[in-house]
Amino acid sequence: MSGRLILASSSPRRRELLQGMGLVFEVMEAQVDESLDGAPEAVVRRLAQLKARDVAKRFPKDDILGADTLVSVDGKSLGKPRDLADAAKMLGMLSGRWHEVCTGVCLIAHGQESVGFEETRVRFVKLTDEDIQRYCISGEPMGKAGAYAIQGRAGMYIPEIQGSYSNVVGLPIALVREMLMAIGYLL
Repeated sequence: MSGRLILASSSPRRRELLQGMGLVFEVMEAQVDESLDGAPEAVVRRLAQLKARDVAKRFPKDDILGADTLVSVDGKSLGKPRDLADAAKMLGMLSGRWHEVCTGVCLIAHGQESVGFEETRVRFVKLTDEDIQRYCISGEPMGKAGAYAIQGRAGMYIPEIQGSYSNVVGLPIALVREMLMAIGYLL
């Protein structure tokens, strides 16, 4: 490790996941335009890089971890909802279906940059209009990719996942562990 570990994200979920790993780190929000188009894997990889690079410019001696998560269904990316109507529309698209949660992770350390990617498949039960309305009114969909939080109330609508649970929360911690081990941060 060359300096402090800095998480280039203000996401409370990412912060909790890193704390759960027992890591000591600081948080510095990246200032990047997140309006990229393209395949979900390419978009999240690129946004994770942009976030890590933005913070690395301000703290060049520190180790920077950036991440970005998108939900996609039928090849259509679902970011964070603009408002409750947008959240309801997204939840309607996910209702009774499988979808993918993709997270790109970028670690900048020792002047080197490594980028990783994780994808998890998630299945929602069939939601009624009342389910969607009740969930939207809770406020939980706001600020969440795909308009839901698996670790919150939405968990009751998700009977099955294939892959990393922490990825769906917002950070694939097994991948992060591997990346930190590669630079000698974790043994």
